Amino acid sequence: MDSSNADRSGADSSDRIEDAARELRSADTATALTGAGVSAPSGVPPFRGEDGIWNEYDPNAFDMRRFRASPAEFWADWVALRADLLDADLEPNSAHRALADLSSAGLLDAVVTQNIDGLHGDAGTENVVELHGNARRAICQDCGRDVPADEAREQVESGTRPPRCESCEGVLKPDAVLFGERLPMDALARSRRLAEEGDVLLVAGSSLTVEPAASLPKRAARNGATVMLVNLDETPLDSRADYVFREDVTEVLPTIRDSVVG
Repeated sequence: MDSSNADRSGADSSDRIEDAARELRSADTATALTGAGVSAPSGVPPFRGEDGIWNEYDPNAFDMRRFRASPAEFWADWVALRADLLDADLEPNSAHRALADLSSAGLLDAVVTQNIDGLHGDAGTENVVELHGNARRAICQDCGRDVPADEAREQVESGTRPPRCESCEGVLKPDAVLFGERLPMDALARSRRLAEEGDVLLVAGSSLTVEPAASLPKRAARNGATVMLVNLDETPLDSRADYVFREDVTEVLPTIRDSVVG
């Protein structure tokens, strides 16, 4: 982080956006890290907070130990949760599309996301690192085959609990990371490498309170990267960022995109 952080945070927003866009344009490598605040404008409820999904559901019901002990009961609850979490009409918003445009223009090497909704892919971003998996898929615990989550849901709704792999009859598990389950090692290693080797880390819509994603800006800053934060609320990493935009991601990211791409 450079010493001008205070000035940049206090300057006019349009000037700071132009400065941030200039640094993004000149970067050899850049990565975006996204959290729930990017998907919320599309109608995806957050897990935590006043309107969080955990106010309606018991987090303990979605623990890996419960899945192993009672997969049938787990799947009944998961199908209900997923219906509330991922409405069938969900579409990417302007923040997703702005990041996709930056990626298509070669200005973002990857988007690392904490979200499990798959909206970055829908927006057209090809290199997406899903730290917490993807709720649109289910994985066979025996052969590793992945299937669309809707296939598993249809089995559950027709009375097959837990849903089974058509190839080997193994139990299917949501690809989303459950409590008590380790994050995908490949995704975690890639995200850390991108943070450590990049020139810019653009963090959008993340409270930066959940590890290991919360440590990625620290890794980037330690290695001399420019860290940009776009989030409506204050985060624990604001003081270490070079740019802080406490504004709506659906407004700031398209403006940065327009300033960079032209």
